[in-house]
Amino acid sequence: MENKDTRAPKSQQPHVVPKPEHPEHIGGSISIEINEKKVVVPMGTTILEACRNEGIHVPTLCHHDDLCVAGVCRICVVEVEGMRTLQAACAFPITAPIKIKTSTTMVRKARRHVIDLMLSEHYGECYACVRNNNCELQSLANEYNVDHYNFGHVKESQHEVDDSSYSVVRDMDKCVLCKRCVRTCIDLQEVGVLEASNRGDETKIATFLDKDLADVICINCGQCINRCPTGALHEKAVSDPIWEAIEDPTKHVVMQTAPSPRAAIGEEFGLPAGHSMTQELNTAIRRIGFDAVFDTNFTADLTIIEEGTELIIRLFQALVEKKEDVALPQFTSCSPGWVKYLEHFYPEYIDNLSTAKSPQQMFGALLKTFYAEKIGVDPKDIVTVATMPCAAKKYECNRPEMNDSGFKDVDYGLTTRELAKMIKEAGINLPEMPKSHFDNPFGDASGAGLIFGATGGVMEAAIRSVVEFVTGVKAEDVFERANVMPVRGFDGIKIMEIPIGDQVGPVPELIKHLVPNWDWLKGATLKVAVAHGTANAKKVMEDIKAGGELSKCHFIEFMACPGGCLGGGGQPIPTSPEIRKKRAEAIYAEDESLELRKSHENPHVVQLYKEFLTEGPCGHKSHELLHTHYTKRGKYIA
Repeated sequence: MENKDTRAPKSQQPHVVPKPEHPEHIGGSISIEINEKKVVVPMGTTILEACRNEGIHVPTLCHHDDLCVAGVCRICVVEVEGMRTLQAACAFPITAPIKIKTSTTMVRKARRHVIDLMLSEHYGECYACVRNNNCELQSLANEYNVDHYNFGHVKESQHEVDDSSYSVVRDMDKCVLCKRCVRTCIDLQEVGVLEASNRGDETKIATFLDKDLADVICINCGQCINRCPTGALHEKAVSDPIWEAIEDPTKHVVMQTAPSPRAAIGEEFGLPAGHSMTQELNTAIRRIGFDAVFDTNFTADLTIIEEGTELIIRLFQALVEKKEDVALPQFTSCSPGWVKYLEHFYPEYIDNLSTAKSPQQMFGALLKTFYAEKIGVDPKDIVTVATMPCAAKKYECNRPEMNDSGFKDVDYGLTTRELAKMIKEAGINLPEMPKSHFDNPFGDASGAGLIFGATGGVMEAAIRSVVEFVTGVKAEDVFERANVMPVRGFDGIKIMEIPIGDQVGPVPELIKHLVPNWDWLKGATLKVAVAHGTANAKKVMEDIKAGGELSKCHFIEFMACPGGCLGGGGQPIPTSPEIRKKRAEAIYAEDESLELRKSHENPHVVQLYKEFLTEGPCGHKSHELLHTHYTKRGKYIA
């Protein structure tokens, strides 16, 4: 009987990566060829990684260094010898010796066809797009000499723009289905607002039941914006009403700037990541037409005093007064994305939030009360603008409870990107600006307020002050140069223990009315933790719910964005771990260059308590302006 081959035709058989000829390759290194150059790579390295390590450019679109592999766009296709079809470099792990070609005629033609197909369904003109000159699809079209629509082009809008959110605008006419936003929201942040729905040519990126962003559990962090390659996602712009206010002679328009925008805005003017532009930015903001520019670090210092005092009160109530309903650990409350995440997913822990407002909102309240009195201007004529690294700050300043000055405390929240556009619109090249200081009566702030911009910064600032408050010992004598290294870095969750010892100092005059002495803390160990990114916040909260190690902490810093504020959703695009690292280095370098590096030593803060908040931290006036409100149980909630 004749033996027949019953296998499917070769063209229909699944591709199987050949086993390595040499078993010693397994778990070790593999010799490959890229464009006829011999290269040795570790087992499991992707073709894309191997090419980048050799300085060979392979274009990508769906790939992002912060996100899991998707392999959906096929822009990164390459030829692998012996394989019937082109392979996606980002999703091909090298497990055997192979020969790769990255720029053959077939490869270039395939990439161009992919770009053509994307453009055929991409509605709108580049010159009118918010991402003009910073769009990855536009750059690819230029790179592959696409100068007309080979497969046609949609002539009419297919989707309504969703601008319901205070923070994020969705324009699905510009979506290329790379699914970066989905992976960001589900995997990086573990919020899950966005998903890919339907199949085939009906696929679209949608929210739950196609509801508007304002009606779903979006936390406004804006991380999806920072990873979107096109203009499908962007912040809700507010520069036009700010220009109107600047041009209105009856308005006194002031700006506060946070440390993270100052460490990153140079990227919008062609500088590499890691250049702090603090004093150049002060000059540029005044030349735009603002009447004064202030340092948000001032109220970051104020936050440390208020939040730290609140923690001391909670600990005293729990340890000395033996109150059973004290909510510990205390959570930081300066990240509005984190606060909204907690409200959505863990509302039973809202009492654990510090009642202290964020530095942005504290400053808004002070500008329309203390500052208004100082300069003799009716607060209704003061327009307060905050430049922040965070899209969620736009939402925060529009929360209905943020009006304790009797007016809207912060009128407008600008992202770093928006301020850069305003500066360019005014014809100013930021790096060429002369340096100048912040305006009084708030003046320059401390390095402790400055490092709020990096994950762990709030905790480090608090530790510098708490150590001195309780032990009477200088922070520099406890930590080298007062740098609290265990809470620095980009590990997702960091835990630190601070033993108080048997030596305690006198209670500082500022809080003497709240606690009689520190004897009740002798021999105690303060346990703190830091988490950045809401995926890590989820791990912390689940551990607390389960009664794990983190439930025994006294104080936990949470930041919604990866890397903290310096990785915020309003920062320059692109973002990556390396870029965030460089921004952090700029912030810490500026901190070390300052003489004043502890919040409680800021003379302007001390003066504010003497002159305006005369009952001290957590006193009646500071609660009225700088904290959220009383409940019937006498606690405060966000």
